[in-house]
Amino acid sequence: MGKRKQILFVINPISGGKRKTSFKKQVLDVLDLQKFDPTFQETSYANHAYEIGLRAVEEKYDAVIAVGGDGTINELGSALAESGIPLGIVPEGSGNGLALYLGIPLNETAAIRRINRFEFVEVDCGTINNRKFFNIAGLGFDASVSENFANENIRGPLGYLKSAINVLSKYKPCDYKLWIDGKEYERKAFMISVANSPQYGNNAYIAPQASVNDGILDVCIVHQFPMYILPKMLFHLFNKSADQSDYVEIIPGRNIKIEAIVKSVVHIDGEPVDLGSSLDIGIIPKALKVIC
Repeated sequence: MGKRKQILFVINPISGGKRKTSFKKQVLDVLDLQKFDPTFQETSYANHAYEIGLRAVEEKYDAVIAVGGDGTINELGSALAESGIPLGIVPEGSGNGLALYLGIPLNETAAIRRINRFEFVEVDCGTINNRKFFNIAGLGFDASVSENFANENIRGPLGYLKSAINVLSKYKPCDYKLWIDGKEYERKAFMISVANSPQYGNNAYIAPQASVNDGILDVCIVHQFPMYILPKMLFHLFNKSADQSDYVEIIPGRNIKIEAIVKSVVHIDGEPVDLGSSLDIGIIPKALKVIC
């Protein structure tokens, strides 16, 4: 028997509103312990997963597994990008956008079994003012929802829906200037999403044609729409047909700059951040290996 692969499970104990007290036992029951030697560490504050990931790169782990949601995946992916060390995912978030797109099972046991195969795909990494993202970054309505959701005591899809309704009641579209691969655009938009993968999570597809390994980002501009259209907009979102809506404009690009006329919150893989009103966005092709 060859040397066992050293793999680190990084567990966010509060993601998705689910307790993970029996998770370690589950891994020891399901993981192929002849092939893998697992270590476990819990996160205890914001950006802790990123710090753990950087240390894992220094210590030359064979793989690091994110046990959490899109925020945990973003932190670990940001640390592992361009290191050659693969990231595994046990989806435990409220949306699980990247995991759903890559076909990683939402069931814990099935997701751990997937690690046993140790097969991976290389995914692109978006950059926004030197921060990394792997799924979707954006500004406008969805970023305001992310900010509201971060302060919400209900996790999961229900909490997200509550936040969306709260924000919708008082949200106003904003003016933006965009430069996409050198071409200039001016738009009044409900929101702008820059998509590396097609969906936010929960099978809500904002950029149905997006791919995580085509070296291109999809800039999705959602124009102001009358409220009576909202059910139709939601239908498009969950029917993978947002690109067919009259109120959605999708422009592919690699070098993107967005200026908000009024400073607004930005989200990176669903986590609200303050990056100012001028955003420089790019892409690093095939920057991260993901076990799937």
